[in-house]
Amino acid sequence: MPSAPIVIKNDPTLLFTNAGMNQFKDYFLGNKKAPYLRAADTQKCLRVSGKHNDLEEVGVDTYHHTMFEMLGNWSFGDYFKKEAIAWSWELLTEVYKLDKSRLYVTVFEGDEKEGLPKDEEAYHEWKKWIPEDRILMGNKKDNFWEMGDTGPCGPCTEIHYDTRPEANNDGHSLVNNDDTGMVMEIWNNVFIQFNRLKDGSLEPLPAKHVDTGMGLERLVRVLQGKISNYDTDIFTGTIAEVEKITNKKYLNTDSKQDVAFRVLSDHIRAISFCIADGQLPSNTGAGYVIRRILRRAVRYYYSYLNYKQPLLFQLVPLLSNQFENVFPELEKQKDFVARVIKEEEESFLKTLFNGLLRVDMFMSLEGLALHKGEKKEASILPGNVAFELYDTHGFPLDLTKLIAKEKGLTVDEAGFNVEMQKQKARSRAATAIDTEDWIILDENAQTKFVGYDSLEAAAKVIKYRKVKAKDKQLYHIVLDNTPFYAESGGQVGDTGELIFPEDSIQIIDTKKENDLIIHVAEVIPNDLSEPVLAKVDTVERKSTAIHHSATHLLHAALRQVLGTHVAQKGSLVNNEHLRFDFSHFAKVTDEELAEIEALVNEKIRENIPVVIKQMPKDEALKLGAMALFGEKYGDIVRVVVIDPNYSVELCGGTHVGATGELGFFKIEHETAVAAGVRRIEAVGGKAAEDFINNEFAQIRAIRESLKNPKDLKKSIENLLAESSELKKHIEHLEARQLVAVRNDLLQKDEIINQVNFIGSIVEVTSAEALKKLCFDLKNHLRDFVIVLCANIGGKPFAAVSIADNVVAAKALDAHKIIKEHVAPIIKGGGGGQKTLATAGGQDASNLQAAIEQVKALL
Repeated sequence: MPSAPIVIKNDPTLLFTNAGMNQFKDYFLGNKKAPYLRAADTQKCLRVSGKHNDLEEVGVDTYHHTMFEMLGNWSFGDYFKKEAIAWSWELLTEVYKLDKSRLYVTVFEGDEKEGLPKDEEAYHEWKKWIPEDRILMGNKKDNFWEMGDTGPCGPCTEIHYDTRPEANNDGHSLVNNDDTGMVMEIWNNVFIQFNRLKDGSLEPLPAKHVDTGMGLERLVRVLQGKISNYDTDIFTGTIAEVEKITNKKYLNTDSKQDVAFRVLSDHIRAISFCIADGQLPSNTGAGYVIRRILRRAVRYYYSYLNYKQPLLFQLVPLLSNQFENVFPELEKQKDFVARVIKEEEESFLKTLFNGLLRVDMFMSLEGLALHKGEKKEASILPGNVAFELYDTHGFPLDLTKLIAKEKGLTVDEAGFNVEMQKQKARSRAATAIDTEDWIILDENAQTKFVGYDSLEAAAKVIKYRKVKAKDKQLYHIVLDNTPFYAESGGQVGDTGELIFPEDSIQIIDTKKENDLIIHVAEVIPNDLSEPVLAKVDTVERKSTAIHHSATHLLHAALRQVLGTHVAQKGSLVNNEHLRFDFSHFAKVTDEELAEIEALVNEKIRENIPVVIKQMPKDEALKLGAMALFGEKYGDIVRVVVIDPNYSVELCGGTHVGATGELGFFKIEHETAVAAGVRRIEAVGGKAAEDFINNEFAQIRAIRESLKNPKDLKKSIENLLAESSELKKHIEHLEARQLVAVRNDLLQKDEIINQVNFIGSIVEVTSAEALKKLCFDLKNHLRDFVIVLCANIGGKPFAAVSIADNVVAAKALDAHKIIKEHVAPIIKGGGGGQKTLATAGGQDASNLQAAIEQVKALL
């Protein structure tokens, strides 16, 4: 079996594939029948968040990784413990020729609290192959595998290998108890027998399965006789490239420099393959995890390899070449992936610089407090400042600790953790979903989707459950037969109604959980066992289908006009509009947009039949069908053809019968989304008609406002030119006015403790004028402190300017004065530099009091 994408799209419990079994979850739960009884694969996995959080260990030790390859063999109700144990022993000892005297196995000892007995069957099978003293009993933590808080689970038997050079049949006590990673698990045979329910109880699964997982990186380490995963040829090529780029040497020690080499060689894999599978770095969800991994890597090369420019993107060509015959999706997109990574690195390096400035600002304020005797020593960076660096500038805590140490500070970690917990609590409150267990009405039935051919269907409810999210109660309903399309492939889920004999309920959305089609409702009838008629909202479905077919026409037009490098990077299709993200490294020009739009409309006028076929995937690809990176396809695929010479795509969405049904296509916007990714928003059908009508209505309104000129464009250009001239004239008058105000202010200069002080409320038209006055006065004064305030449209504004020598001699800071003395009085906020800072607020009645407050500081 090919690897599933590393980024998961239809499972609300996971962001990433974190185990080989994720793509087979529906088979284990009984939601779907496996098309085969046995399978084997190598699966791209990522473990950095949730239950399997290994990120902080990566690079520090020699055996944890972010992305790793999980080798697996699978039984779906076929072979079980006897065969799985025998075959794993045969592969390791007869095929791979591993030293039997270095192998140990663990077996589940049972758990009285769970009512689970010892795994006698596994123990008995292992006695056939290995001395009994090498069969060790394991507790629930180590030998009962669970994917998460709920879901498939069961006892497991692990195989461990002693890699210590001095090993002498004495590794028993180090199994699952070796922090050095020298005695390590290399294979896990999971016997999936149960489903964990929300209340913690276990229920037997419909059939027993085998899930085996063997980490390729650990296996290669054993086969190549290395003491570190990073010494194997999986990583040595990348480490050598980093040596070449940084002109530093990897010595395989625990030093921070060597940890940096290991971090880079690991993290570039996770970053690259996630982007190749369609997940761009962002500030939320899976995208934030990728950004966090990337920033951790940048922090290591910036701090410990003394490399101050983008480095990671330079490793992509080597990595893509290494995996070309295993995971070819990276080789096909290496330029795009490198571009995205480079821009992310450049962005964070700038952020890193800004964060360092923030630390310097804190140090300067601490120095002021020391000078004034408010503090005895500046030794602690407060937790809220450390959290600001994390939250605003993306600094991991250990980077802040490193910077603080260099400046003679320690970090208030307890305070940081308090702020972090507050944020997590806010996040949990915003995203918490309380899902109850399924109430099953028919445990043998499975869902059939009929929505391609019909928009209504007779059905019965298989199961349902209650869900609470953001204090709103919803219900999830699963039918045996449904015309409702579940959200996937960028297309939103259908809405409609379920009509029962005595009642009807509205379906407000349709979601997909793995392969389960879930109908979302706000209420349910008293009796869900009655027959039901499922009816899709036909108007919404038709408009959505129009936009989905338009997306295919647009994709093909983009490739024809811009080039075949264009690949889909995301989409949204609903009844109102379409949004299409694609790879392209420059802004699409107005001329190109016009050509793309014209080509799509030409295909609409040709009224081309939209032909949909089912065929083997390999056959579809030979026809030139475009498959999307990051999508998982079965052996039989659905192919949407709009003229074999124009658009052929693999697609599971709903479409029109012929392109003429689109009526008209209009591009609304073209923008940048991320590095190397552009976005087009467009409309078709009735939505396009409404868009054009609205645009013409606005033009008519503008024409009427201008007294219906013959040449509307020229009339607007004349207005703009006239406005520009008037602005210049006003600026000239204001400049003359400011000169007069400046001269008047110079007459109000008073000396307080050898400082020239000017404090006044002035009449100006903008906050910018206050700053201009400060700059102007600076040229006419020495040793000064200036406070200027103004009431502009009922809003208070203030500016504080201090001479450089006064800042030094009097330990005054305009930024701090504004923040601590002025802004609170005018009920506002502000900031700036030591020599010039400004504020705005809500209360203009206290401007004179603000001036007196600053004056009192002298």
